[in-house]
Amino acid sequence: MGSIRTARENAARTIHTAACLIIGDEVLGGKTKDTNSHCFAKWCFDLGIQLKRIEVVEDDESEIIEAVRRMSNRYDFVVTSGGIGPTHDDITYQSIAKAFDLPLVLHQQAFELMKKLSRKHPGQPDFRWDEDSPALRAKLRMVEIPTDLSRPLGEQAVFPCEDAWVPVAIVNGNVHILPGVPKLFEKLLHGLTPRVLPRLTDPRGKGIVRVTISTPLPESAVAAYLTDLAARVQPRGVKVGSYPRWGKKRNTVTLVGRDQEFLDSIAPEVAKAVNGRVVQAEGEDDDESEKDKDEEDAPKEGKAEPKA
Repeated sequence: MGSIRTARENAARTIHTAACLIIGDEVLGGKTKDTNSHCFAKWCFDLGIQLKRIEVVEDDESEIIEAVRRMSNRYDFVVTSGGIGPTHDDITYQSIAKAFDLPLVLHQQAFELMKKLSRKHPGQPDFRWDEDSPALRAKLRMVEIPTDLSRPLGEQAVFPCEDAWVPVAIVNGNVHILPGVPKLFEKLLHGLTPRVLPRLTDPRGKGIVRVTISTPLPESAVAAYLTDLAARVQPRGVKVGSYPRWGKKRNTVTLVGRDQEFLDSIAPEVAKAVNGRVVQAEGEDDDESEKDKDEEDAPKEGKAEPKA
């Protein structure tokens, strides 16, 4: 695994790679469909960050500790999703604190924002912020975050959105703890973009480019050509993908890289080799292929239809 990087080193590194850790029994049990990893993957792609790994673990302290330590040391930018609510199975903060030998400390700013921005719940009409109660202690769990007392607090928790009290806790310099609620996850993640841009290879946030080619040929018919193509373009940082589309008449070939000009220059050759065409989005020519098939099956003008 190599030497362990310090939090300061992690916080200062140029961001090339990323990883995502989804935490929750409900995902592994099939109760909830995870969409946050897809959101994170698209965010990384648009910024030109290479997403290397997505993992899902249960609400188990040892699983979270092992995964987050490994990801923090191996990748430049890590996000976790889920497990920061008020109930007994929300153990992300405490697990990540243990992973890096940190105490859980009440984040006073987050607590004040929570009091200011939280709406009164009809199921708790008598709740008081200044009176100790099980409900208050449950709420405090959401603003007690892993804290390195030797580092500035402003580097360990940020508030990307003015209208949300939920902080993004940043542990060991590169582990960003986000909530599992999809709308809030997406909002906070995109709120982090201005902080991330200066640490990218291209500070303008120029992302990775994908060229999509639609082909009527089966994968077996284009496999040999694509194998040769992948070897030829790999030195230019281009990845070639082939994706069958079950139940559809056209499959997809993709070219992914950072050099738009180079991708555009080879796209016509690839389209010709696979008897296809460049499209803006996968499936955009499905209707056309269905129409072509209908025309092939239709009776030709001037020819009598066969009798029954």
